[in-house]
Amino acid sequence: MPRSRSRVLILLLPLAFVFYLYRYLPSPAIVDQSSYSSIYHISVKDIDGNDVSLSKFTGKVLLIVNVASKCGLTQGNYKELNILYAKYKTKGLEILAFPCNQFGSQEPGSNKEIKDNICTTFKGEFPIFDKIEVNGENASPLYKFLKEQKGGLFGDSIKWNFAKFLVDKQGNVVDRFAPTTSPLEIEKDIEKLLAST
Repeated sequence: MPRSRSRVLILLLPLAFVFYLYRYLPSPAIVDQSSYSSIYHISVKDIDGNDVSLSKFTGKVLLIVNVASKCGLTQGNYKELNILYAKYKTKGLEILAFPCNQFGSQEPGSNKEIKDNICTTFKGEFPIFDKIEVNGENASPLYKFLKEQKGGLFGDSIKWNFAKFLVDKQGNVVDRFAPTTSPLEIEKDIEKLLAST
């Protein structure tokens, strides 16, 4: 009898532990206010500090990129982003550039300095937004949403400057590309989305 009693106790201990967790720890069901059902419900600030609802881009194909001006990937990415934007902006492509200083402090300037640099040095004509964080507790709600929709190969966090997210005309995040993926390598994917209804 003592042997069977100890078996019963061993089986009941995990159940008691689960009950304890359920009864005495805070509920994980608290709704995260940063959760969004659609990219179009998210608002961001542009480089000049103005609020911009992403619903403004409904019906457009979006290429969303975290950018930095002092990165080894900067020259090639800006050159190719400019090529894509010139070729497809009248066909429905928008490139949304979000400066970020989280990787090697490679975007250290103020918003004004960043805007001047992107527009003059790199000739960027696509929309530029407020400097943000893409990882951690202070990550932009947009980037929390993007990472939730399309996790990365080695975890959800953004690994470096120039990570790219491709969003279709309905606002679905359809793909995520590594920082080392050149913008022109994404051109065929962009063309398919632009051709779809």
